[in-house]
Amino acid sequence: MGLLEQKRHFSVNLLDWYMVNRRDLPWRRHNNPYFTWVSEIMLQQTRVDTVIPYFNRFIGNFPTVQALAEAPEEEVLKNWEGLGYYSRARNLQAAARQVMELHGGEMPQDKQAVFALKGVGPYTAGAILSIAFNQPQPAVDGNVMRVLSRYFLIDEDIMKGSTRVLMEELAGELIPEGRARDFNQALMELGALVCTPKAPHCLTCPVMEQCSGRIAGRELTLPVKTKAKPPRPEQRLVAIVEGRGAHRGRVLVRQRPATGLLARMWELPHVLAAPVAAGKAAGPLADERAMALLAGSLWAEGFAARPEALATHAEHVFSHIVWSLQVYKCTEQDQSNELPLIAAEARAAYDAQAAAKESTASAESRPSAAQASESGITDAANISGSLDEQDEPLSVFAASSLGGDVLTGKGDGLTYRWIGPEDMDKMAFPNIFLKLISSYFAGAYGHVNE
Repeated sequence: MGLLEQKRHFSVNLLDWYMVNRRDLPWRRHNNPYFTWVSEIMLQQTRVDTVIPYFNRFIGNFPTVQALAEAPEEEVLKNWEGLGYYSRARNLQAAARQVMELHGGEMPQDKQAVFALKGVGPYTAGAILSIAFNQPQPAVDGNVMRVLSRYFLIDEDIMKGSTRVLMEELAGELIPEGRARDFNQALMELGALVCTPKAPHCLTCPVMEQCSGRIAGRELTLPVKTKAKPPRPEQRLVAIVEGRGAHRGRVLVRQRPATGLLARMWELPHVLAAPVAAGKAAGPLADERAMALLAGSLWAEGFAARPEALATHAEHVFSHIVWSLQVYKCTEQDQSNELPLIAAEARAAYDAQAAAKESTASAESRPSAAQASESGITDAANISGSLDEQDEPLSVFAASSLGGDVLTGKGDGLTYRWIGPEDMDKMAFPNIFLKLISSYFAGAYGHVNE
């Protein structure tokens, strides 16, 4: 059988299989370009089963492009909370505003106009145009490249741009006339359900008879894919600061910077524990030193708190960083009476950390300034220096217009806030901090003031 017949076999049998086996997904029930767009953005790096409830909630709260464009960003992020990759949500809202301003609220049908939307790459543009408008545009993602690599026995590295171009050309040739909508979804479905990464179900595959990879015994070794660089390990110390007096029943959180990793989301205060030498994993810090460093980082922002005990260990994995978290229960302290002692203890710990950093400077793998900004890394030496300012303990925070419980950190300039359980539904947290704070309010770590 020649290549043309192999291509025809693929297209015909794949479509026949899809029309019988396609899943009933909420974004497939309506031929709505906005629904298609939202679902495709959510499905990037996320499984279908995970996306479904998020999609239903998101569309329930933002049913149109206009509703999304006009919503407060905090509300959009809250509805995205738990999906991760929060830049997707910000880009989606920014693109919705583009659609309102440039296209009168209607999703454009021109390829260049769709591609110009913020956060829309070649795959998403192809998916929107083919699924929403039935245009014969390829939509090539990891699933599709895996299927095509196996079926046509393609040995090119799928991480290379040239391979993607090859795959897009091939996928475009396979689309039957007038069937782009169904074909591209069928191709995605096959990769998700049958031609899976580690254990392809070849015996139930509708195109197995002409699959060159299966015939050659290569279905488990394809696609060829260069291994990504492993994420950088970081050990971080996290404070669950329990309020006293007017703040009883509340914990201290802060808002991340306006740009970079997890921009503008809320989190528990935390600090990088120590530099990690190149090629080595981040290890836990001894509790005594960890608590002194954590107290010092809080004092550097003008907040008096004493770590009392380790609450839990946790981990959060980004594409380029792995945070290993040591989480400590802390209590708010009276600034005028107890702060100088905490600061003195912390200063000694920070001096030791700074000396260790200096001695290992040639061996450690330091992030660039851009990476540091992206990951929210705090320079321990800079914090150490700020501990000298012990003559202003009562004026280090400035209440903002949001209310008396909203404060500005002295060193980092970030917004801090005391929150209770009732605030959790209004503020957007990265999943790891959402879990930690929710567990605290549920009594999982005990309340140190009791």
